[in-house]
Amino acid sequence: MAVIDLGELRDDVASDAPGRAPRAVGRLVRVLVVLLVALVTLASATPPARPAQWTVPGGTGASAFVSGDRVYVVRPLDWRPGALREVVAYRAGRERWRSRLPSPGEVVSVWEMGDRVLAVGPNGPDQAWQTVVYETATGRLSWRQPALAYPSGDALLLQPTSTVGPQEARRVAVADGRILWAAPATEDLRFVLGPSGVERLVVVPEAGETVVLDAVTGDRLAARDLHPGEPPTQRRVLTPGDLVLEIREDGVTAYQGATLRPRWTAELPLVDGVDTCGGLLCASRQTGGMWALDPATGAVRWTVDRWAGVLRADGGRLLVGAGDRGDDHLAVLNGSDGRLVAEFSGWRVVPPYDFGDRLFLTRLLRDGRLLLAEPDLPGGVLPVRSVLSGVDCSASRALVVCRDGDGDFAVRRLP
Repeated sequence: MAVIDLGELRDDVASDAPGRAPRAVGRLVRVLVVLLVALVTLASATPPARPAQWTVPGGTGASAFVSGDRVYVVRPLDWRPGALREVVAYRAGRERWRSRLPSPGEVVSVWEMGDRVLAVGPNGPDQAWQTVVYETATGRLSWRQPALAYPSGDALLLQPTSTVGPQEARRVAVADGRILWAAPATEDLRFVLGPSGVERLVVVPEAGETVVLDAVTGDRLAARDLHPGEPPTQRRVLTPGDLVLEIREDGVTAYQGATLRPRWTAELPLVDGVDTCGGLLCASRQTGGMWALDPATGAVRWTVDRWAGVLRADGGRLLVGAGDRGDDHLAVLNGSDGRLVAEFSGWRVVPPYDFGDRLFLTRLLRDGRLLLAEPDLPGGVLPVRSVLSGVDCSASRALVVCRDGDGDFAVRRLP
């Protein structure tokens, strides 16, 4: 609140004449009138401050999703098995629109792309997936397709999950579902994810050519038989960064993602998974711990036995979990040598909704509330952002939402 200093007011000012206001008081009244007019004008021109926190209705079977500065609540219309559900959009605590899902089924993800909002989940008793798209501003149904949708730049990649309907992986326009290109979808198809969503597709058959497709154009980038003359076998392939990795019991072989040319082989037994971690690759062991590999050569840069699973990389530091201590024990490692920088005991990760969203952690307090912190990995500290009430929290860049004891959703704006 702004405070304006008008000076000292005294009540011993001499009158110029009976019944006439003193000149100083008269001037003060005129100044106050001018100031009041100015303040009223400014107040009418400035939008009202948005609330810092609010509650939106939930109820049994309801789920809340955050995208940008909106909260989307998906709730059943009644409590009978197989009941239809509706999507309700809220912004700053006010309901903006509500729209029914066209068929029964769960919703496991809701997110915005441009002027559309997508609701995706398994549909019906066969658990095939559907994607339903609404106008963000009005909630009017735009289109729907029986497929699982992934963001891919400014479009979507749809993957069929049912034996009924088109068996094609297809890139479609977000606004109207118009097909931009399509390719046969098989069990051998892998989607390669990056910062913009699906960036490439890799077809990995049990025998014959492995094929890499561009996700934007559908063009074939590379095709190569990685095991000529060998008998058919199911192969385990991962696609971190710009590499295609084949995982075997005794090691890992890396191929260049755009050309499928061999890059290196590392003898690493019992690899559970591989992902990028800053400028390196982090390979988790099935028995716990992980190796950090040079992505250019496959050489092991460092190894740790206690920590596994990289949650976030920033400023040369890695936020990792403890495979043998549970998901409420986290640590910060130095990315170049694996040195332990800090440990965070009792903290859990708040699931972010979108790739690149801010990462938050919560820790349960004795009174049942949650301490919300945002890790500063370069500094190795946990600045506290807020204290929350509720459970099952999730966050976007702007908002955090938690289910309260009554089944509704408490929403707080993030600093």
